[in-house]
Amino acid sequence: MQLVETLAKEAKNRQVQRRFRLHRRGYSMPSPALAAIAALPQADLKSIFNTDPDRLSKLVLTQGPIRFDWSKTHLTDNLMAGFLALAEEQGFAARRDALFAGEAVNNTEGRAAEHPAERGEGHPDSVAHAKMLHARMRGLIDAIEAGALGEIRHILHIGIGGSALGPDLIVDALDGDGVRYDVAIVSNVDGTALERAIEGFDPHATLIAIASKTFTTSETMLNAASAINWMVEGGVDDPYGRVIALTAAPDRAMEWGVDETRILPFAESVGGRYSLWSSIGFPAALALGWDAFESLLEGAAEMDRHFRLTDPAQNIPLIAAFADQYYARVLGCQTRAVFAYDERLALLPSYLQQLEMESNGKAVKLDGSPVDGPTAPITWGGVGTDAQHAVFQLLHQGTIITPVEFIAAIEPGHTLDPAHHRALLVNCFAQGAALMRGKANVDDPARAYPGNRPSTTILMDDVTPHALGALIAFYEHRTFANAVLMGINPFDQFGVELGKEIAKSIETDGPTGFDPSTMALIEIALGDG
Repeated sequence: MQLVETLAKEAKNRQVQRRFRLHRRGYSMPSPALAAIAALPQADLKSIFNTDPDRLSKLVLTQGPIRFDWSKTHLTDNLMAGFLALAEEQGFAARRDALFAGEAVNNTEGRAAEHPAERGEGHPDSVAHAKMLHARMRGLIDAIEAGALGEIRHILHIGIGGSALGPDLIVDALDGDGVRYDVAIVSNVDGTALERAIEGFDPHATLIAIASKTFTTSETMLNAASAINWMVEGGVDDPYGRVIALTAAPDRAMEWGVDETRILPFAESVGGRYSLWSSIGFPAALALGWDAFESLLEGAAEMDRHFRLTDPAQNIPLIAAFADQYYARVLGCQTRAVFAYDERLALLPSYLQQLEMESNGKAVKLDGSPVDGPTAPITWGGVGTDAQHAVFQLLHQGTIITPVEFIAAIEPGHTLDPAHHRALLVNCFAQGAALMRGKANVDDPARAYPGNRPSTTILMDDVTPHALGALIAFYEHRTFANAVLMGINPFDQFGVELGKEIAKSIETDGPTGFDPSTMALIEIALGDG
């Protein structure tokens, strides 16, 4: 702690203040621990390896079927000490305990965030309630498989945000394990998305799952109404009899026309982007089988236990947050790139965009005061070697420094020539090495690589339900740990509301009172004057 105290004093100078970009309007002064971290010198990655022979043992950790490697980041012993002090300063242990105890960690909305309870880790009453609702879901799945709703060959899942991204990721990642139905997941209110989804579907053999926490989400309900019309036009006698409602508002689902026996509730304390473990995961559980869904839950539960019980110095989601905080808040990196070197994880970057940016894209702390620096960076990414030929030019030689995360699996997801998977992994590992190493070229600067660019590698044994559950839970807890270190609430999302409110006002009250640009757009495109 003496080192931290000494560095905190040094951090008062103007250079450190500039480093934090405190001139930006609305930022408050950084905490002592964060200021101390900012005062530490940044070493070159190659020199860090040369001076620390134990680096791999410190920064490569394994949890279950996943290996996490932060050795190619700028984390050092001194930075780790600084961030551990920051975690203590921000009350990390207490906020983590509050999360698992089912306390109202979502302070702006006055409720808990109980997605871990869906995996069996949380307040005993909440865990018991989640198990009861899971049993209800399994019972309905058993009935569907037994033919209670007639022949089912297709599943049309309608939702948006977390109600669609989670199930879409799970089904897409694990469909090689024997998907038993055709699954289409629709989120966009653009009718083209729905038309394409149902193309080739037989309405008489289709089950519709409507996922909406409130059962009032405008985009979801419009798509649901159009899906019902499609069934009616296809000659289905009782289209509502083919609907399963996934919601925290069962009364509204019944008012809409869904029979109580086909409503799968989930707890109000489970947020949308954390909800795939609840009945929102119904299409994955039906398509992949209950055993796969249970394995997904257990993989997540193992990561829950690691996060809840492991000392901060060895806590995998927390260490990941340390690296995130260093690059975003100290070095001012405004983006973070995620590249899945496995086609099965192609949807992971999109999933993480919502999880991370909707959770931590905030401007105020828990007490409503301004944040003391940047919060969530922009999460973006792509798939393996495709991305190499699209965006890696900027990552290697551009002027914008972007922390990169590589995700790969040792076992392939196909039965083709092993040369495919070997080439995939070789490219993955080579990119991380190249970002760090760089290559000088005095004679031709256009062919020079600066190097010293950070990356993390997450290596899974295989993309199984268990491993995928652990991976997603890791990202959830990493997001929460980042929020704790910044002193913000990751469980509300008021930023998505204003635009939707304005859209609704245009529909109900007409286009009045807007700026000239918006008025002109409405008149030209919609004919409303």
